[in-house]
Amino acid sequence: MQLEGLFNLQIMLFLEIGLGWFLRKKELITAEGKRVITDLVIDVFLPCNIIQAFQIELTRDVLMSSLQILLVSIVLQLFCTVISATCYRRFPEGEKKVLKYATLCSNAGLLGNPVAEGLYGSLGLMYASIYLIPQRIIMWSVGLSYFTESSSKKEVVRKVVTHPCIIAVAIGMVLMVSGIPLPGFLSRTISSIASCNTAVTMILIGTIMAGADLRTLLTKTDVFYAGIRLVFIPCVVLAGCLLAHTDPLVASVAVILAAMPAGSTTVILASKYHQAEEFASKIVIFTTLLSVVAIPVWSLILMRLF
Repeated sequence: MQLEGLFNLQIMLFLEIGLGWFLRKKELITAEGKRVITDLVIDVFLPCNIIQAFQIELTRDVLMSSLQILLVSIVLQLFCTVISATCYRRFPEGEKKVLKYATLCSNAGLLGNPVAEGLYGSLGLMYASIYLIPQRIIMWSVGLSYFTESSSKKEVVRKVVTHPCIIAVAIGMVLMVSGIPLPGFLSRTISSIASCNTAVTMILIGTIMAGADLRTLLTKTDVFYAGIRLVFIPCVVLAGCLLAHTDPLVASVAVILAAMPAGSTTVILASKYHQAEEFASKIVIFTTLLSVVAIPVWSLILMRLF
């Protein structure tokens, strides 16, 4: 296990957030510029990143070996949906939407792949890619519906179905299942744009944090959510994998990805739909800070168990 690479990745993310904070404080990124960046991330960078993430070769052996991790991920998403519906009823409406989405959507898409590869090699990376399929579908369907308000359910469904990220999920799944390769120029274009996603998203979080009061970072709500995200959910996944006698590597990847902090898209959507965006940025920052300790601890626990 290469924990040094994990720490380096986490430090990189904080440096990019710090850059966004600095650029916003110096007015190099204005309020209007922040809105433009938000739209670019939602409508361009994230869709390309999603399509790129589905570009894996599905052979019979890969399908068989990936079935366990896929089932674990599906059950986990259903469990997180229940948690989202029951744990945050007494919170203010804006915070409730953020917490519900952040419970469904961890940062497994951003941190998960490099962490899984760094800890468990190429096979861990493949399992992580499969694991993320249900989360990507849920986060841009059920998760997105938490933020999209409308006078009718039909209108909400229309907004979700026509969302660029949902369209990207559909395109990615078709390409993955069919095995149809994209033309070289198109594949390289998508890959190039997708590579911008991490840096631009972290810079965007930094611009939002520039307007937040960091003295209120540690609140009961922050601690409550962090306990659910970083401790309770991975504990449930670990217990389930042990009871089901899941393959040790599959179980390790599943637990590590379940222990990821709040997803950065929480901030993007909160900003996009004007729903407690400062609160969203705080829980992302807070859980990401705690993950610097939590992820290595979970890695050591798994190493002892398996």
